Amino acid sequence: MIGKTVTRLAGAAVGLAMMTATAAAAQYEWTFQTSETAGEPTFKYKQEWAQNVGTMSGGRIKIEILPTGAVVPHNQTLDAVGSGILQGHLTDPSYFSGINPAFSMMGNLVGAWGNPLEFLEYMKVGGGEALYNKLVQPYGLHMIGAAATGLESLPSKRPIKTVADLKGLKIRAPEGMVYDIFAKAGAAPVNLPGSEVYTALEKGVIDAADYTVFATNQAQGLHKFANRPSYPGFHSLPMVDVSINKKIWDGLSPDLKAILTTATDKLAYDLVFRLKKLDLAAVAEAKKDPNIEIVDMAPEERVKFRQIAQKEWETWAKKNELCGEFFKSVTAFMSERGMI
Repeated sequence: MIGKTVTRLAGAAVGLAMMTATAAAAQYEWTFQTSETAGEPTFKYKQEWAQNVGTMSGGRIKIEILPTGAVVPHNQTLDAVGSGILQGHLTDPSYFSGINPAFSMMGNLVGAWGNPLEFLEYMKVGGGEALYNKLVQPYGLHMIGAAATGLESLPSKRPIKTVADLKGLKIRAPEGMVYDIFAKAGAAPVNLPGSEVYTALEKGVIDAADYTVFATNQAQGLHKFANRPSYPGFHSLPMVDVSINKKIWDGLSPDLKAILTTATDKLAYDLVFRLKKLDLAAVAEAKKDPNIEIVDMAPEERVKFRQIAQKEWETWAKKNELCGEFFKSVTAFMSERGMI
């Protein structure tokens, strides 16, 4: 009798635990859209971020990560998150430069960063995240944290060893600051979505592409058509904006906010170090191919490109008050560290 009672009590306890776990798992269920296709390494790392949030929250938060275009086009996630169609996104803010030029400046200050840790330092302790939240909150979003993939490579059909080599180069570039800076450097930028880069290179619509990191370019076969890639990159280091609907954020308990922030900080460093490891392996693989020539722009030419970029930063700083505030903040940070 005692044994049966113990068994019944144990069974009831297990049932209660299962009910509690189920209730906890159902507390928050969100959908976040990314700016990558499902096959890219960064998409997998973002899925791991969602899994970490689920584990750390004891199942109270469940996040589904969707690839680019799954719910809305890549340049419409800002509105979708603000309106509640999506609960969050992990994306490049440069896609929203047509809504506010500050998205372009903050999302990818072209020519600014020598490595992603410089950028993360600015965002985490230099005031960058606070300024970005000042930008997104009127649109109904809250930035949980910033991440970055690393310096992007530049797959090209012809070697880019000097700034002069950019002259006339038909290069894919998203709208905004990166587009303008390439134009000022003498290139002929073409605004195309990332999903069209492979076909555009294959068909000769473009000669080069501001797209993503070396490993992803190599894995997607871009070097078959653009076999003079620049590595390490000299131009682009886009932000990965991890943001959530602000009403949802404001309604979360402090411990869940801390969990989301901590998981996002981990994502930031996962992206930097894991993508670098993939890049180095891809570079070693590419060097074995006699048809691929990896080009590294000389330091003095990188300085020339940054000088062109800095003039454009000043132009963009005049576009609105927040652009000017960001310009003062980021250039002060860089000056303190001898970067400019």
